[in-house]
Amino acid sequence: MQNKLRKKKPAPPKFQNALVRSEIQEYLDVRQQRRWIFPRAALVGASAGLLALLFRAALTGADALRNGMLEWSQRFPAWGWIFPVMLTMLGAGVSVAMTRRYAPEASGSGIPHLEAVLQRFRKLEWKHVLPVKFFGGILAIGSGLVLGREGPTVQMGGAVGDAISRWLKVSERERLTLISAGAGAGLAAAFNAPLSGLVFVLEEVRRDFQPIVFGAAFVAAAIADIIARIGSGQFPIFAMPSYPVPPLTALPIFALLGIAAGLLGVVFNRGLMFTIETYARIPNRLMIPAAALTGGLIGLVGWFSPLMIGSGHTLAESALKGELLLSAIPLFFVIRFLLTATSYSTGAPGGIFAPLLVLGALIGLAIGQIAHNFLPAVVPIPAVFAVVGMAAYFTAIVRAPLTGIMLIVEMTGNYSQMLPLLVSCFCAYAVAELLKDLPIYEALLERDLRRGGDGALLKQPMVVDFTIQPDAPFAGLEVRELGLPAGCILVRCSDGKREWVPKANTHLAPHTRITAVIAPEASASLEILRRGCASLDKP
Repeated sequence: MQNKLRKKKPAPPKFQNALVRSEIQEYLDVRQQRRWIFPRAALVGASAGLLALLFRAALTGADALRNGMLEWSQRFPAWGWIFPVMLTMLGAGVSVAMTRRYAPEASGSGIPHLEAVLQRFRKLEWKHVLPVKFFGGILAIGSGLVLGREGPTVQMGGAVGDAISRWLKVSERERLTLISAGAGAGLAAAFNAPLSGLVFVLEEVRRDFQPIVFGAAFVAAAIADIIARIGSGQFPIFAMPSYPVPPLTALPIFALLGIAAGLLGVVFNRGLMFTIETYARIPNRLMIPAAALTGGLIGLVGWFSPLMIGSGHTLAESALKGELLLSAIPLFFVIRFLLTATSYSTGAPGGIFAPLLVLGALIGLAIGQIAHNFLPAVVPIPAVFAVVGMAAYFTAIVRAPLTGIMLIVEMTGNYSQMLPLLVSCFCAYAVAELLKDLPIYEALLERDLRRGGDGALLKQPMVVDFTIQPDAPFAGLEVRELGLPAGCILVRCSDGKREWVPKANTHLAPHTRITAVIAPEASASLEILRRGCASLDKP
């Protein structure tokens, strides 16, 4: 009788049992995953490399056609400008229309969307992303918009990883690993830079140094780079002289370059976000005409100076060779800055890596030429500063110094500039951090999550991962003190060396990576977790 009167404990929700069992099963299958992850990553790398090679070849052909048309239109000074204007209007309008209708997540570089996918805030529909990103990117970049090919190749590489993981029917954790590996493979193939692809995954895209992630990204980046080199040659992306090691007395000037790059990097980030918000106020029915009008203005600029439009590869090489006049550099910088911001804000598929590297080269060359005029013995070759300026400006904007250094070393083949690169990138990073400016991809991701609404994502239970920053509100607390609502359960903790299941009295140390299961009715916990794990200096 007493047994009947006892209150029965309420059964936990079914989703909790199912997801916890799934997490435990994945934990037990780690060795199984490691056994097969490398051949699968190799398949992802080969596929992403081949796709990136085709994309690069198509863009090379589109650039050649555009430049040929610009040269031909110069024969008609009175009305020849109509042709580049119509070309860029058509490319921008069609690419934006295609993107908005079939795959809105393919707009821009796609890297923030990929990071949201890896954090399990967004879904990756590879069947839509791949064709829209490929053909939309060719139309947008090939017609003359000031965008780069690296963003599309990174997102397409991630989509290839998603497609192969679904074809092989792997676990969710391994699927995310293959998506990360595909992203690194895309960057490696875009710039013939395998180490940069690997470091970019670890430092920016995934921010996870677990051996399985490291190994998969390493294999995929190496295979993709081999495929790209077979098709395009083994030369660095930028053809330039091999400059000697600068004297140690020049290091203070490189530090000054880093400070300038840090300040101008913050200006770029805030200017880009301002432009994006300005374009976002345009009514949806007018967005495609606005993108076409933006393309037309860019085409008009290209008619006067073809160097100003497109990815800017030729302009960057001119800066790296020291062929630009000091008086012209500020004008080039301002025009490219404005064209980059407006091109990206249209929502056309294309990245900002290449455009910001051009801007960094201009900053570096300007400072190098000024220093050469006053201290020719200390700065004998001003163009060396253009090489370093690219990495410093990248570091200030993206806040990924290791990626920036490795990217410039691999793209230019100038391994002798390592010490100046370290000095400038450190200063650029420090200035941007002191000004409390969000890295550009993090700012774009935050904007996307705010506009999309996290709650709308939770049509079904989801699993998310967060890393507790050293000065985060959650650092040093016990699980019971986090204030998480019912329906949000922590199921795993990891410190990079071991994993364990947290309890109510588990102490959460800084740098701990936590995995949470969230029910649809507990969608508010997404914001609680994100803010609780983030640095207090960041919004």
